[in-house]
Amino acid sequence: MCAMARPHKPLLSTDRIVAAAANLVDAEGLAALSTRRLAAELGVSGPSLYNHFRTKDEILEAVADSVSAQVDLSMFDGRDWRTALHDWAVSYRSALRDHPNIVPVLARGPGRRPAGLRLADAVFGAMVEAGWPPAQATSIGALMRYFVMGSALGSFAGGFVDDETAYDPADYPHLGQAHLLADRQDEIDERAFETGLTALLDGLAHQFEQLRRTA
Repeated sequence: MCAMARPHKPLLSTDRIVAAAANLVDAEGLAALSTRRLAAELGVSGPSLYNHFRTKDEILEAVADSVSAQVDLSMFDGRDWRTALHDWAVSYRSALRDHPNIVPVLARGPGRRPAGLRLADAVFGAMVEAGWPPAQATSIGALMRYFVMGSALGSFAGGFVDDETAYDPADYPHLGQAHLLADRQDEIDERAFETGLTALLDGLAHQFEQLRRTA
């Protein structure tokens, strides 16, 4: 009996589709993703994708959820709420910085995405367990999401051009060194993120102390 020959290409799977779509979005942005383009990248016919996803939007949702799944949630198992929030925010930002083009999809909220819902559940649950009232725990989750996503949408330092003639002191008297920022954007953006995160957590810690005093 002759053995059946192996297929030349890996069998199409949900994971393979999501990985290819993520690579395409990472490389070229959301506008580059279409079912036709994705099928070509995978070496399959377009209709075969519909055995796994009904629409392009479903594929984007799956890509977004695969990024949420990269966020570490282990810090919510025992660390104090402030340390946990800090470490979670750092992990969340790291995942988004690796995949900035999918942030607009993530910004819509978790919807029905499993990993996104686990993320929201972990943050809310940890805050309530720490003693925050549910309404304020919800606000904290929203606040942190706004802050982290905003930090991942672009680089402040990278928004300045590397041209010392671009910022005429007559027009911009305080931007004489702005052309140097782009070369140090990672350092500057990282410091800005940590400065903002510390300020947020300091403010929340102050609110928490007030809550405890009036409880």
